[in-house]
Formats: sequence, structure tokens, C-alpha cells
Amino acid sequence: MSNTMEVAAHRFRPSGYTIAASIISIGGLLNGYDTGSIGAVTTMPYFEITFGILSPTIRGFTVSLIMLMGAVPSFFTGQLADRFGHLRIVMAGALIFTFGAILQGSASQLSMFLVGRALCGFGEGLWLTNVSVYITEISPAARRGTLVSLPQFMATIGVCTGYFTCYGSIHIESSIAWRLPFIIMGILAVVLAVSCLFLPNSPRWLQLQGRRQEALREVERLGISSAEAEKDIFAPINDNAPPRAATTLSDFLLIFNKQYRMRTTLGLFILGMVQLCGIDGVLYYAPTLFTQAGLPPGTASFLASGLSAILMLAISIPASLYADNWGRRTSVITGGIGLSGCMFVIGSLYAADSVHATIGAGRWFVIILIFCFALLYVSTWGIVGKIYASEVQPAKTRAAANSLAQGLGFFTNWLVAFATPIFLAHSSYGTYFLFGGLSLFTVVVLAMFMPETRGQSLESIQDAFTAPHWGRQLRSIASSLG
Repeated sequence: MSNTMEVAAHRFRPSGYTIAASIISIGGLLNGYDTGSIGAVTTMPYFEITFGILSPTIRGFTVSLIMLMGAVPSFFTGQLADRFGHLRIVMAGALIFTFGAILQGSASQLSMFLVGRALCGFGEGLWLTNVSVYITEISPAARRGTLVSLPQFMATIGVCTGYFTCYGSIHIESSIAWRLPFIIMGILAVVLAVSCLFLPNSPRWLQLQGRRQEALREVERLGISSAEAEKDIFAPINDNAPPRAATTLSDFLLIFNKQYRMRTTLGLFILGMVQLCGIDGVLYYAPTLFTQAGLPPGTASFLASGLSAILMLAISIPASLYADNWGRRTSVITGGIGLSGCMFVIGSLYAADSVHATIGAGRWFVIILIFCFALLYVSTWGIVGKIYASEVQPAKTRAAANSLAQGLGFFTNWLVAFATPIFLAHSSYGTYFLFGGLSLFTVVVLAMFMPETRGQSLESIQDAFTAPHWGRQLRSIASSLG
């Protein structure tokens, strides 16, 4: 009986790479928690007592500043990670975020609050890219999609937790009502920073540094089989360039050399454009969108926002678990068609003046479609974008290219979060048509130029980007168009 129990315990014991990926994904939880709370925080009565009522422009800038600053480290995060390792950069970003959360939670003037958001954004910019790359590099090919989707899954948990923290704290009769979320974020950031001291380094990064013996020890800690390691991690790199870290401008520009240009462009496009579908406008300003659609302001719209977060969390569980069962292309194309359809229908309802606060079914169609949009995003584009951008690059350009792509994602996030309240103040339907058009354009481009990578080792993926392959694919597209 005891032997049977031991065998069962061993069978269900999570592997080292699963534990490491789960712990480092606290970075995604933090990112989601801020997303789920900041829009609600800026409408709380005690926030307005402390800082005054913010205009749409100032509110958009305040909410989105964290993403604008997150784009700044993208120009050097990859080089720092190549030199010092992903975990050290994640830890540095978490500590900077902690200081920013302290400033926000203790602010008595808007300028101090904005400085805190800027620091939090800079910290997020340091860790978010490296979290995805770290998980990509420690994961076996068969589990990579599921594990790389963990930060997005944790971000969904964070959004849900952030919404309901605000739904509960809004009833506190003091400034703690809006300060509480930042206290929680500061604690989570400290946990993330401390965890980096105990996690194993990426064996691929150690191999790239010429530290093979250390890489072998980390492979053992991660629980990766010897056969998998020799086939994938320690496989010879077929590349004419020397295996050294990118530490200069010329090395950074290596990602735009002819042999890497297509995959770099594809990574930049996918991480930039998946944000321009408008998801951050929905997540940050969900209470505003539901109020505009006819729900009463205050707790009713907060509750509706929390319900959408719960549904997003529920659908994220199977989406993350089965990320390696669906093809990357299938998720992008089907998800994009659904996202653009939701935006076009909502825009049409507003343009036809079919949405009224007290009568008619138009408002309920809008509310349901906002739910559908959020659920489609977290189950398709929200997962595939980060996975794909991380896995299409070879080892020596992965950190630099992915950090630049993440920086572009931060910038487009900022653009959406900053512009959404301004657009909504001027037009109730134009914003939806814009996001729908951008989503449809993204689908068309990726359907034409995105090779499938599901289930392939990181090294074998590079064969899909050789010149002969792309020549054949472009000729095939041209012939199919007549």
C-alpha cells in the first residue's frame, strides 16, 4: 500500500519546470491586478477627494502611464538579460515596481501618484519580457504552449482579483478604499523579487554563456529528461554568427539582419497588433463601457466588470491547459474573426442609435458582446501572441527581439488605454469600428505570413524561417490569388 502511495505521489508531483513557470508567472498576476484595479480606482469617491475629478485626457494618461514607461526598457532589457540572466532582471524589475507601488499607495498629490505609476511601468517593462522568455527556455516542446500561457492565465486571475478588490474596498469610508490595491501590489512584487533568488537559471542561457556544467545541473533541477535536453537544449546551433550575448548596439541590430528579419518583424507585428484590437480599452474602462451601455454607475457597473473577469478566468483555464492542442494559426485566425465581429456589431448598434439606457434590447446586446470579446481574447490572442513571439527566435536573439516586441506591445497598450476615454467622449461608435478594422487587418496579415510552430522544438522552429521556405510560401500565396 505504501509503495502504491509513493508511486502515485511521484506521478502527480509537478516537475521542476512547471513549478518554476508557475512561480515566475506572479509577474503576470501583478500586471493583471493593476489592469483590473486602476480604472476602477480612478473613479472612486475618495480618490476624487484626494486628487480631484480627472478629465478624460488626464484620466487616460494616468491609467496608461504604466504602459508608456513599460516600453522604455524594451531597448535594453534583452541585452541585460543576455548578460546577467533573466532572473536577475526580473528581480530588479520587481523591486522597482515595489517602490512605485509604495509611492502610489501613499500619494497625496497627483504628481507623486504619476511618478509611482511611471516606476511601476519601468519595472513591468523589465520583467514581463523576461518572464515569457524564461518560461519558453525552460519548457519542453510538448508543454511549452501551456506553460508560456501561464503568465496570461495569472494576469486573468489578477484582473478578476483587482476588480473585486475595488468592488469591496469602495465601501471603505476613507482613502484606504483606493490605496488598498497598491498595498497588495507592493506585497506581491516583493514575493516575486524574493522568488527569483531560488529559481533555477535557464539552461539555454547558461549554454549560450559557455557554462555547460551549470546548465546540466539546472536541467536536473528542472526535471527535464536527458533525451529532451540533448535533442533540444544542447542541440548544435546551425548559425554562422558566434554564440555571444548581445551587449552592443550592433549586436542589438543583429535581430534585423537578413536571416532574422522576417521572424523579428512577425514578432513585432503580432505583439503590437493583438493589443490594438482594443482589449485594454475593455479591461481598463469596463465600468465606463457598461455605464455607457445603460447599467447604473457605481457598484452595478463594477459588479458587471467583476462578472466579466470571472468568466475570463473560467475560460482561461481550459484555454491554457489545451494551448498545445490547438495550432497557433487556428487560434489567431478564429479568434481574430470573432474579435473583429464583436467590435463591428457593437459599433453598428451605437451608429444606428439602438442602444438606450432604459428601453430596448440594444444595451443588452452590447453588454453580451463586450463579454464575448473579452472571453475570445483571453482564450486566443492573449495566449498565442506571447507564445509565438517568444518561440520564433533563435537563442542568441530571443531576448533582444522579444524585449523589443514586448516594448511595442506596451506602446500599443498605452495608445489604446490613453485614447479610449477620449474617443468614447467624442463618439460612441467610431472607437468600435476602429478596433474591429485593426483586428480584421491583423487576421489577414497573419493568415498569410504566420507559419505553424505548435509541438516543435525551439531549434527546429528556425527551419520554418529559411529563405527557401518563405519563397515557396509566397509563390503559393501568389498562385492561389490567381
